[in-house]
Amino acid sequence: MNFQVRVFVTPKPSILDPQGKAVANSLHSLGYDEVVEARLGKLIELRLGGADREAVSARVDEMCRRLLANQIIEDYRFEIEEARS
Repeated sequence: MNFQVRVFVTPKPSILDPQGKAVANSLHSLGYDEVVEARLGKLIELRLGGADREAVSARVDEMCRRLLANQIIEDYRFEIEEARS
């Protein structure tokens, strides 16, 4: 079975995010005063083969801890769904 996975990696709340600050300031200068804060992260899309969702989840979590996210300064979460052919 194949699975589509989306991994979201964002800076931890305690980490300064200068890119997010620049985006928020730019939005304010364009008149979007309702923007309180912007945080920039990354989206990683993976397609994996696996026996079941639990096995894929364990492998993706391992990938995040070992490579995809720097756990000192970043948080991560992921979504898994069955891939369409």
